[in-house]
Amino acid sequence: MTQIRLNAARLLASAMSIALLALAPAAHADALQDISKLVKQGQHAQALEQVDKYLAGKPKDAQGRFLKGIVLTEMNKPNEAIAIFSKLTEDFPELPEPYNNLAVIYAQQKQYDKAKQALEMAIRTHPSYATAHENLGDIYARLASQAYDKALQIDSSNSSAQNKLALIRDLMSTANRPGKVTKPVAEVRPPEPVKIAEAPKPAAPGTAAPATAAPATPAAVPVASPAKPVEAPKPAVAKAAGDANAEITKAIDLWAAAWSRKDVKAYLAAYARDFKTPSGESRSAWDAERQKRIAKPGAIQVSYENLRIAVDGETATVKFRQHYKSASLKTSSNKVLLMGKRDGKWQILQERVGS
Repeated sequence: MTQIRLNAARLLASAMSIALLALAPAAHADALQDISKLVKQGQHAQALEQVDKYLAGKPKDAQGRFLKGIVLTEMNKPNEAIAIFSKLTEDFPELPEPYNNLAVIYAQQKQYDKAKQALEMAIRTHPSYATAHENLGDIYARLASQAYDKALQIDSSNSSAQNKLALIRDLMSTANRPGKVTKPVAEVRPPEPVKIAEAPKPAAPGTAAPATAAPATPAAVPVASPAKPVEAPKPAVAKAAGDANAEITKAIDLWAAAWSRKDVKAYLAAYARDFKTPSGESRSAWDAERQKRIAKPGAIQVSYENLRIAVDGETATVKFRQHYKSASLKTSSNKVLLMGKRDGKWQILQERVGS
């Protein structure tokens, strides 16, 4: 069967963006550009040495860390690259690119469920991220191919499955030609630069000076977010509720993602210090029990649908349909979380299975 694989040529052809280099200090931009050139030239050991030197001075730099993940991928060190990209998703959950490159590595390893989940997180972060949508289509095609294969193993005379499998193989054969495979990206997109208003030009003699608009106050621009139309002002209460809904949705996404990748520290951090344990046991005992369960061998996949949020000041009731899958268990159930705002973050105060 055609295998979804990393397109090294496409990866190496991608240069550091002009916008990124314009935003970074000259010395840092030059260093990143030099490392990128080494990667394109196939000098991976030298690139790794240089990126490590760069990160020694800027250990939290997203672009440098992302570039190191690319170098490790090129050096066929997928586990180390996964660690880099996974940590980036924790530290910069608003960036879709680390999720995308995680998915590419998982696809190489034929871990298509993990690849699918990573791409879904990228799309939740930025619904307009075309690369993630295209790659998700590749993953769906691979999963469909596996399902039709299984059907034919059970019933080799199933002509419907035979036709569908042939169609999928033909589609994937076309999609996997050079330039059309599941694609990594080579950089983290920076925030858009804030434009500074130009000084007004002097009026021509005998004419009135044109009216000039007041310069906009510079504001932080979300990473890689699409332009949005200007909307009429909304009441403050409605805006606050909308902000809370967005923050709670993000908290639930991070909680499910941490559980799925078996990141116990990030998973437990989703629960408040005053979390009320389901059976009344101590918090330390509950933490130990959760850690023991999550650490069991085998992959875990957690997802949800039909999210409903009711905010009441600093607390909220959150209901959704939870899907859980592990090596030994597959369940779907209704989940209810009572959440509260603690130190500026929405955390879980209580949880139960119910309607």
